[in-house]
Amino acid sequence: MEQPPGFVAQGESGLVCKLRRSLYGLKQSPRAWFGKFSQVVQNFGMTRSEADHSVFYCHSSSGNDDIKISQLKQYLFNHFQTKDLGHLKYFLGIEVAQSKEGIVISQRKYALDILQETSMSNS
Repeated sequence: MEQPPGFVAQGESGLVCKLRRSLYGLKQSPRAWFGKFSQVVQNFGMTRSEADHSVFYCHSSSGNDDIKISQLKQYLFNHFQTKDLGHLKYFLGIEVAQSKEGIVISQRKYALDILQETSMSNS
């Protein structure tokens, strides 16, 4: 690693910088981020799944998850720079429609885009 331009002291160009936290874009950054996230959600009281270490869960004796979800959101807001985007409508090209009957997910827009790209939309 080299010192950034403008930070090289006279006669000390061989010195390097010691990182105190992860830098965006380094291959170690996702691991550092997950370590921090894991610590925060486990401190909240969630348990990490043994089957998939990126899944966290907690049991509610009342069966009402709404309060626990609101508390978790507030806890995450307090620990990370986040914002609430409201109800999910699109995620990674998947359309999500929520109602009292359930949740419907579809890739209708993706399919229409493929038809458009291949000039098959009028077929």
